[in-house]
Amino acid sequence: MDIHELPYRIKSARRKKRLVKTDRDKQLISLDKRRNLLDELQAALPMVPLENPYQRGWKRFFVLRADIVHSPRAEFYNTLLQKINTFEYHHDKSFKRKKRRRGRYGYEIKRQSLRELTPYLWQSSKLNLSEQEKACFGQVETYDIKTRRPEIKYVFTEPWRYVLKIAPHMVTHKQLFDADIRQEIGYIDDHITRNNLNNRIHVLTNGRKRNAYKYYNSFAKYGLIKKLPKYNTKEAYYELDI
Repeated sequence: MDIHELPYRIKSARRKKRLVKTDRDKQLISLDKRRNLLDELQAALPMVPLENPYQRGWKRFFVLRADIVHSPRAEFYNTLLQKINTFEYHHDKSFKRKKRRRGRYGYEIKRQSLRELTPYLWQSSKLNLSEQEKACFGQVETYDIKTRRPEIKYVFTEPWRYVLKIAPHMVTHKQLFDADIRQEIGYIDDHITRNNLNNRIHVLTNGRKRNAYKYYNSFAKYGLIKKLPKYNTKEAYYELDI
């Protein structure tokens, strides 16, 4: 019987192999969506207060200077501070970090500055800057070494109006714990790590970008990807049965 007369079409070996690969990719995409959904459910759990709050290091942030607090524009600068304030956390009250100088290690106080706004935040409604608040900023053009492109930032021109304050970092709330969500997240992470699926999931969800080449090199470094020569040797050519 001729196969062309059959009421259905027989799949070729190449198509069967392709269907297996496509089905596997769909499973990985579903697994990634499930992992993201579990992260959202975990993040949506409410915060519950602790019976016994405890101190966990120190925090440093900006506050109004003493003479600005009693000025007529204290409310204006306090509202602006809530939009550009930054917080730093450290285990030591001195906020010192180790730095190497002339072959020896020393300590220096970690610098902290007010928030610098990008053009996106400058025009975004997230901060909702008024015209008076925008007048307190200056446009600064810098050069990014990583991207090799000039960048524009908006910097607050009167940082002397604020001073740094160090206060204990008290932990008063904790996020509600769901054992089922944590257990399923652990199973998915173990499965992805054990079978080296991070690279393939990244390609399927984000496309073949520059990061895919970085992921490939990291896998090839530890022998997880077998590198094949682009061209065969001359002996292999003569062994071909032509």
